[in-house]
Amino acid sequence: MSSTEQQNAPAQFGVIGLGVMGESLALNIEDHGFPVAVWNLEGDWVDRFVNEHGQGRQLTGTKTFEEFTRSLARPRRMLMMIKAGKPVDMTIERLQPLMEAGDILIDGGNSWFKDTQRREADMRAANLNFVGMGVSGGEEGARYGPSLMPGGSTEAYAHLRPILEGIAAQTDSGPCVTHVGPDGAGHFVKMVHNGIEYGDMQLIAEAYDLLRRALGMEAGELSEVFARWNAGPLESFLIEITSDIFKAKDQETGRPLVDLILDKAGQKGTGKWTAQIALELGVAVPTIGAALDARVLSSMKNERVQASKHIAGPTENRFDGDRQELIDAVHNALYSSKLCSYAQGLHLIATGSQEFNWNINLREMARIWKGGCIIRARVLDRMMHAYEQQPNLPNLLLDDELNDSIEEIQTGWRRAIATAQQLGIAVPAMSAALGYFDSYRTENLPQNLTQAQRDYFGAHTYERADKPDAGFVHTDWMTLTGAKKSEPTS
Repeated sequence: MSSTEQQNAPAQFGVIGLGVMGESLALNIEDHGFPVAVWNLEGDWVDRFVNEHGQGRQLTGTKTFEEFTRSLARPRRMLMMIKAGKPVDMTIERLQPLMEAGDILIDGGNSWFKDTQRREADMRAANLNFVGMGVSGGEEGARYGPSLMPGGSTEAYAHLRPILEGIAAQTDSGPCVTHVGPDGAGHFVKMVHNGIEYGDMQLIAEAYDLLRRALGMEAGELSEVFARWNAGPLESFLIEITSDIFKAKDQETGRPLVDLILDKAGQKGTGKWTAQIALELGVAVPTIGAALDARVLSSMKNERVQASKHIAGPTENRFDGDRQELIDAVHNALYSSKLCSYAQGLHLIATGSQEFNWNINLREMARIWKGGCIIRARVLDRMMHAYEQQPNLPNLLLDDELNDSIEEIQTGWRRAIATAQQLGIAVPAMSAALGYFDSYRTENLPQNLTQAQRDYFGAHTYERADKPDAGFVHTDWMTLTGAKKSEPTS
């Protein structure tokens, strides 16, 4: 049933796609006083949504794009919550002929930012507005307050701002939404947000594994430890839900449900995109890369089962030192590694902003992640203040307060990783974060030898540290060293 006939005034906002996120956002928008029109590929979903939620609400169900666009006030504000990729292009192709100059179409899915750049340019040429908007917070966030990362024109954002600020999560620093920048900036930031999320989740998993295997902690005690951690510097959404997860019992067996979940992690692509674009832009994101590798290795379950029967690790598999000292060390390793993961992600955003002329405000990124989103955490306050003090801060590790906090606890960070390695417990993301930290703080790295090798076998040239103005030079290493050429083998 269409409810267009019941409509007293044009809808102020339209939502295309009534999956979990689309439904939740539509209800959130209507809650804030903006009548909403909805459309879904399966018309019966529209009927169900209006029948379940329409009583006393200003919701308009539509079955065709013609009906959908007619129901909206001008300039139309329309949000697609559909699968990224080809479905977005197909929807634009059907909808664009029905749009008028100044209308705004928003893609709220996890689209590849270069697709968003292409779509925005095409629609701008037709005097239409396209906004790529990252949405974080899951179903609960979408329903009651997400973190929103819209990119596109400033004019389009001005029309969207009252609605987006109304529905976004609210913190002491304001609504968790800002105009990120032109064309694909919003989807770029959401992509990196998800990469940081990958790193954060892997770091938490490693802390859990270390406490479980080194100390023999079971779910109840783990829940208590993570609850205590959530009351301190590690306070965050992911630490909070981790403590909750350890409390859940399987209804059939009475065992902790987490212990019954197969250790194969999935991924939807945004983490991989983060690593790919980081390589293209020459930005080191080793913690995020390690998290991706860990998910890939986890997917090799059958192979790992076989390997566990053939490849031996250390004979010692339990920690026999001071129990509380190791718990504190794992806490410090998790906190320090988390800071490195954020530092890598924000450095990537800064580099992307420069590459694509987006002028992204990193202080604002930290601010809008304080509420609503998956990576919201207490430490974002400190990051926000770091960029207030130094808007062009090259790396978060150079902020005095954050640097001081790591310096105070890095001994525990190193101890936790050393203990894990002694016991044969894999902590790839923590190790990668420490490697990043130690590399970044080191004046002279061993890549002078790497450059010599490259020049020796491939004449790739190098620069001299003692003659910075000499440019790139090449050495005939074999003549210089008296080495003989290797004869080709048959």
